[in-house]
Amino acid sequence: MTTVAPAEVVERIWARDATLWTGADEAKWLGWLDEPMRMRSRVGQLRQFAEDLAAPGVVDTFVLLGMGGSSLATEVLRRTLEAQRFHVLDTTHPAAVRRLTQTLDFAATLFIAASKSGTTLETRCHLEHFWEKTGKRGEFFAAITDPGSDLEALAKERGFLGVFEGEPTIGGRYSALSVFGMLPATLMGVDLERLLERVEEMVEACRGEEGNPGLELGLELGNAWREGRDKVTVNPNVAGFGLWAEQLLAESTGKEGKGLIPAPGEAPEGLDRQAAEVRLPAPYELGQEFYRWEFATAVAGSILEINPFDQPNVQAAKDKTNEVLVAGGEPDVEPRGSLDELFAQAGDGDYVCIQAFVDPSREAELDPLIERARRETGCVVTHGLGPRYLHSTGQLHKGGPNTGLFVQVVDDPGDEVPIPAKKFGFRRLIRAQAAGDLASLEERRRRIVRVRLEDL
Repeated sequence: MTTVAPAEVVERIWARDATLWTGADEAKWLGWLDEPMRMRSRVGQLRQFAEDLAAPGVVDTFVLLGMGGSSLATEVLRRTLEAQRFHVLDTTHPAAVRRLTQTLDFAATLFIAASKSGTTLETRCHLEHFWEKTGKRGEFFAAITDPGSDLEALAKERGFLGVFEGEPTIGGRYSALSVFGMLPATLMGVDLERLLERVEEMVEACRGEEGNPGLELGLELGNAWREGRDKVTVNPNVAGFGLWAEQLLAESTGKEGKGLIPAPGEAPEGLDRQAAEVRLPAPYELGQEFYRWEFATAVAGSILEINPFDQPNVQAAKDKTNEVLVAGGEPDVEPRGSLDELFAQAGDGDYVCIQAFVDPSREAELDPLIERARRETGCVVTHGLGPRYLHSTGQLHKGGPNTGLFVQVVDDPGDEVPIPAKKFGFRRLIRAQAAGDLASLEERRRRIVRVRLEDL
């Protein structure tokens, strides 16, 4: 295990030196370092789009269709700004899709499909659903995607109101300060000039050795990991900041049997835990905090000696989901295993991960299970909604250390909601995603049980 002097770490990051990590393709994924400055040149474009949209006084509601890196920064922005008329749809649960569909005025809603690859299954299914519901009217749609993607071609073919190109040298989880986060921010009424001015102060601070906030946090994260404190209790979890931070940490570092295990809101006391402070004294500091954590994650990745910009195990659950869908019939999501037996296996350094493929409106019903897991195991307890977590912490669960005790929770998703041009609907899709992920985890010899929400 090598040790690099802090000043050298900073210098090599800014020099795009891939050997700071693994010497693979890291240099190709460092566009986030300069993206705030590039975004300054696009402020006028984004502001004009928002003003043109607002001028007729027709559209007053927005729905972002996206997953993982295309949605989590926007969700944190939405909560921070309390943007009541901005919705983020990142679930395939039919009850949630139906509920949102029934509440929207389609003559006053802009749908924004966000996907870097342009092929994200959930986003494309959401898009087809609402395309049908709006009467196939392109003026009520926009897209954010990388240049040349299938989504870009589809958006142009269907006459979307706007198509915004992402920066190809930025991975999804580092895209908060790119157009993926900044277009939604503009539509929420954020003054982008003001936000980005504050971000640029952080960028400059992250160029030096002394007083470098990103370096300091990254060294804390990485050095604590070396000491065996791999559980990161993200506190305070202001406006759900942990939702975004946990993807950044988990997907970036959870590989090769290593990883920082983010645990937003968990108590920091414990031999395997470290506390990482979130600094959000005011809403317009959010951009600075995004950048500080991005830089810190790159620093921590160098200490873990992994590539913090790839996600080699994410495809596994997608492939298993496709296998279930292709097989036809009803996916098997019957209960499996015993909670008592699973929790009895808990040892030093383990963590409990509750993976809930349930209606997001029922998330609070998980609280007794979370409390029971803490009480009976003494471990850090993390929890996430499926399929959201598949695009967030799923890489860690499969590629990180085999210290997780996994509890998959399913509910009765209710009646099917069809997806145009697909042989399956949202009910079958979310059940296939649950079945696929459990199979993927079992394939990697992870300890996992499945329970019904209604039985808890």
